[in-house]
Amino acid sequence: MSGASAWSSGAGVSDDVVELRVHGAASASADQVLDVPQVEQVAGDRSGGFYRPRRDCSCDRADRVTLEAYRWADLPSGTVVRTLSLVFLLPFMLANLAIWMRPANSGSDATVRSLCRLLALTLTALYVLAVAGVTLDLIAWKCMGSSRCLAGRIWLSWLGGQPVGLRLAVLAVVPAAAIGLLWRASARPKKVFDAFRAPADEVSEHRLSGIGQWDAGPLVGRLRSIHVAAAFATLDVVLLAARAASGASAATIALAVATGAVLATCIVMLCLPPLIDRAASDQRLDRITRTVRTVAVALTIVVTVHVLASAGPWQRGGVLPGYGPILTSLFVSQTALLTALAAVLLWRRDRRRDATPLFGLGALVIAASAVSLAVAVSAELVYRVADFLDRDAPTGEGLASGLPPAFTWAIFGFLRTVLFTLVIAVPVVLISRRRRLRAAAAIVACDYPHRPPGAATRLRQVQRAIARARFTERLIPLAVVYACLAGIGTATTTLGLLELLPSESVQRYARLPGDLITFSIAFGSWGIAAIILGLTLGGIFAYRTAEFRRHVGVLWDLGTFWPRAAHPFAPPCYAERAVPELTRRITYLVGRGNAVLLSAHSHGAVLAAATVLQLPPQVSSRVALLTHASPLRRLYARLFPAYVDDEVLQEVGARVDWRWVNLWRDTDPIGGWTFSAHRTVAPVAADGPGATVDRRLRDPADVVAPPGDSVPPPIQGHRPHGSDQRYAEAAHALVERLRKPAGSGPRRADPDPPADGGRTAHRVANPSRQEG
Repeated sequence: MSGASAWSSGAGVSDDVVELRVHGAASASADQVLDVPQVEQVAGDRSGGFYRPRRDCSCDRADRVTLEAYRWADLPSGTVVRTLSLVFLLPFMLANLAIWMRPANSGSDATVRSLCRLLALTLTALYVLAVAGVTLDLIAWKCMGSSRCLAGRIWLSWLGGQPVGLRLAVLAVVPAAAIGLLWRASARPKKVFDAFRAPADEVSEHRLSGIGQWDAGPLVGRLRSIHVAAAFATLDVVLLAARAASGASAATIALAVATGAVLATCIVMLCLPPLIDRAASDQRLDRITRTVRTVAVALTIVVTVHVLASAGPWQRGGVLPGYGPILTSLFVSQTALLTALAAVLLWRRDRRRDATPLFGLGALVIAASAVSLAVAVSAELVYRVADFLDRDAPTGEGLASGLPPAFTWAIFGFLRTVLFTLVIAVPVVLISRRRRLRAAAAIVACDYPHRPPGAATRLRQVQRAIARARFTERLIPLAVVYACLAGIGTATTTLGLLELLPSESVQRYARLPGDLITFSIAFGSWGIAAIILGLTLGGIFAYRTAEFRRHVGVLWDLGTFWPRAAHPFAPPCYAERAVPELTRRITYLVGRGNAVLLSAHSHGAVLAAATVLQLPPQVSSRVALLTHASPLRRLYARLFPAYVDDEVLQEVGARVDWRWVNLWRDTDPIGGWTFSAHRTVAPVAADGPGATVDRRLRDPADVVAPPGDSVPPPIQGHRPHGSDQRYAEAAHALVERLRKPAGSGPRRADPDPPADGGRTAHRVANPSRQEG
């Protein structure tokens, strides 16, 4: 039944309330969300569905509140194969995330979008060049021309001794297939889902509301066509450069001009956001991008045939002709784009004292990280394959010794970036630790004023937990440092144009031993391999282990919340389904005469906020919002200032008539307060109705074991609040407000009192609002 029909056929308004729980990152199962032993699905499918306690379950509540859970855990990640694909598509995901981290300044919006999309395009080209470096340079050009490399390798020797053109044409199938794999993976059929769309005049005009209203399918299709066309054109450039090294024929020149035209068309379209972001109904633009893609695919076939049939001589020895300059030129382009992005963001940054952190450089930080990771992984892939093919070759005579210098500089740059970041991070951790412990000690002293004998050890554990949770804010300057170093590391790869190696340059200009640099590069190569292995194992354990998945899932859910507006090969966005599905379900429940208490944990709070912005007024008037461990202010407002700010948070509260309670803990490293920390009685940090929203919960509930138990209550941190008695009290209060006549107004929320009944509840001064 659609939302509209549900409303028209509803049974009228009653006192029945549905508590709709939306879990956070990587919640394990619906029965855990509902905290009942047996559940049954009432709507949705296996990837995203709504669950209630089974009818025969003896878990009815006396207050006529029906529990329901929305489980969306398998939307961002499901099977092991998909989890691993997310790991290997991490640079693409970061590139897509960067475009959403742009500042709220509308004057630089179009420029930032264009630069982010061009950087995303260079990652696709780098992907192709890495695969081409393995197949065309290492195998077809070098290994198949060496009897020592082919010895004992039947799977390669069948092409040994064949003409160079034949070897290149046959091995060009591999990068073409790799492009096709990404093409197919990003275009896989979407799950059948008839999303409910609220009328346009009833939906918020804020940017965040576009998450549930905007169908990103047409934009992703256009970007996919452009990236596929550019990927095939990149492969053509590599083949044509090798062919032209010993003399370019008229056909080679003509094909090169056609390839350049395809690349130029792709770049121009990405530099025109008003064109590429047109409405979904613009079929003409879709036909243009598909035509460019078709031309690029056909051109690759022609180029391959040309390389195969060309009778001219081929250059002998060394690196595949043209491959090194092409690779280094790509690194130069990435450096120029990062520099331009930094200049735009710094020039148009918000200069207010209370502006968001990172100086509005969030897009640059993530884009530089994406480029750095992609460059390092690409270089490592080529080096590992070269090392495998070299076997027992003497030092300096193997295939690895003939790789483009840009790859060596890439590994050296990544090693410098990681080491220097660690060198800076250590003093930051040590210097901030004393301040964080001091602030944590003040909180602990306030929350537990009457310290019972024997609780000293437990109190120190709580103090350390609070101090660790407050380190999240310290990660922001470290991220800026890493991005700057990563950008410098990418810039140094351009030295490959001069055919210089790091060992030679450092030995000549820094007077350091060349062997030390060679060793550091080898160490950095194995370090990158360890990182790749760690990401792979992390993807596996994130799927198989619920506790580990909770930590890793926060990062994945943060990255896959946003639609693919920069890189079409990034993991798909789960909010495009989850927000309309929640909107439809809430509208249906209200249409049946129920009020809805929307309870959301962690990233579920972001889904809930976007959902509230979609609800028509007659629906939101019957909705209350209970968020816990919410990252709305602490993460999203800092990282995505154009989409989450005070204005949108105020609108969310107004739409539910300020029937909103946000529970948070000082031990939580992710969630936090939304309007005010409530660490003092007066004054609070927020004015108006927003001051009633936040409630700080003491964590743990006590530092000594309760009667009948042998251990004190655990430190909950970022865990859900559903089993907490204080959660039940907040939920009950919101339910009672839903049952009151409209317009009764919000009541002022009392922060969580300590064990002494509230005499010293919030005497502690707010230990720096900047620390969260």
